[in-house]
Amino acid sequence: MPSNDAQCCSKLPLWGASVRAWAKDTIKDPVMAKPKKTPRPKAQAPKGFRDYFGTEVTQRTEMLNAIGAVYHRYGFDALESSAVETVEALGKFLPDVDRPNEGVFAWQEDSEGDKPGDWLALRYDMTAPLARVYAEHRNDLPNPYRRYTMGPVWRNEKPGPGRFRQFYQCDADTVGTASMAADAEICAMLSDTLEEVGIPRGDYVVRVNNRKVLNGVMEVAGLSGDDKAAERGIVLRAIDKLERLGLDGVRALLGKGRKDDSGDFTDGAGLDDAQADIVMGFMQAKRETGAETVARLYELVDGSATGTTGVQELETIAQLLDAGGYGADRIEIDPSVVRGLGYYTGPVYEAELTFEILDEKGRKRNFGSVAGGGRYDDLVKRFTGQEVPATGISIGVDRLLAALQAKGRMEAKNPGPVVVTVMDRDRMADYQAMVAELRQAGIRAEVYLGNPKNFGNQLKYADKRASPIAIIEGGEEKERGVVQIKDLILGAKIAETATLEEWKELPSQFEVPRDQLVAKVKEILANG
Repeated sequence: MPSNDAQCCSKLPLWGASVRAWAKDTIKDPVMAKPKKTPRPKAQAPKGFRDYFGTEVTQRTEMLNAIGAVYHRYGFDALESSAVETVEALGKFLPDVDRPNEGVFAWQEDSEGDKPGDWLALRYDMTAPLARVYAEHRNDLPNPYRRYTMGPVWRNEKPGPGRFRQFYQCDADTVGTASMAADAEICAMLSDTLEEVGIPRGDYVVRVNNRKVLNGVMEVAGLSGDDKAAERGIVLRAIDKLERLGLDGVRALLGKGRKDDSGDFTDGAGLDDAQADIVMGFMQAKRETGAETVARLYELVDGSATGTTGVQELETIAQLLDAGGYGADRIEIDPSVVRGLGYYTGPVYEAELTFEILDEKGRKRNFGSVAGGGRYDDLVKRFTGQEVPATGISIGVDRLLAALQAKGRMEAKNPGPVVVTVMDRDRMADYQAMVAELRQAGIRAEVYLGNPKNFGNQLKYADKRASPIAIIEGGEEKERGVVQIKDLILGAKIAETATLEEWKELPSQFEVPRDQLVAKVKEILANG
């Protein structure tokens, strides 16, 4: 006897094999007809990115406001440019990379007919976009043009501890003048900015060098010309590692190469002893005063017109800074400063924090650099065909914020809002009226919006919000025209340290007439 499936299918008269097959499969294995479940996405930030919460965002905003106030005081105007640029506009000036499709987050737009779509990328710094903005709007902008900008940038690089693919920068630039007064002003403004945000003198130094001087040293050492580009690159990277490797390590990289503690070998520039002596002399040219350092640099670049021009520019900057009261305790000439970006053409500067911190292994080390910049006279020329001098500085916002926290200049937590608890769901309008009064008085406040059934949970919520005060008004308080004000900060202190007798003398909860709510809250906050 045929099966039920066969019977069913045999009764489908002339609909064809495909229909019979569908009916057979559907009846025989109905599970196959169910759609597959869509897998749930992972609730985690992409690698190299992170989320920032209340206190972190608030502290960063406060610091940026302080920096912006200094920039504004110096006559700089705010600019907010696009976060997306064409790859063509960004150019090849990526840090340590010579190709525009490396190191950036880029994508190609859809084609339009026979025309391929443009390649776009997230900005990797704030300077390349400025060059495009100035070239596009130069007829409408003042000359020179001073601008500052703040915001995130993106680097498509391998992330690591403390190294993210998205981070904040805060830049200030002057475009349209070749005067060394612009460079001196940038250095002075950077010094003032560090002090404004809470880095005292003695805990930082702004170090100044000039790429022309370095180019002159290369020329004297026989390393100029296109055929020596590879050797120059190794020399520049070696100089930039002076603090980490020391003089002996750098000297090894100038010669045949260096083997590190792990046994890995790094090829050197292959300089002979005479060439290496010239480079090492440049790195050790710093003297006690700026004038003495400048004199030594003149000796090292003797015979190089480019190098001599660079030393003259450093001398001018030093004189201008000295006239403004910025001595070597704040800003100094230091030949060891080598900025990594390829577009610097003259003076370069770096702000280093000199106080010690403990690293992840508990070892003492200097905090290090938090800002850098320099002159880039060729960048706008890519758009205009004409040389447009420019100079500027970029502050690493996250590093500077970490430095302020390490120095205790920023508290770990900011006070949360005053929380008005809910004792009766039907009286939400009364609680909203309290919050409105507090807010109108300039006090941060909110009504508890969770399930009010468990009062303990409301206080736990206030604690998690770092709330300084909780307001309580039940039915009995409403009838008597009073409110209970719980000082949560004082209560926490009492719970930690006070004896029973002290606790009785220092109550952390107050009952006041309803019309004195705002006044009492202000009093508690003022004393907190």
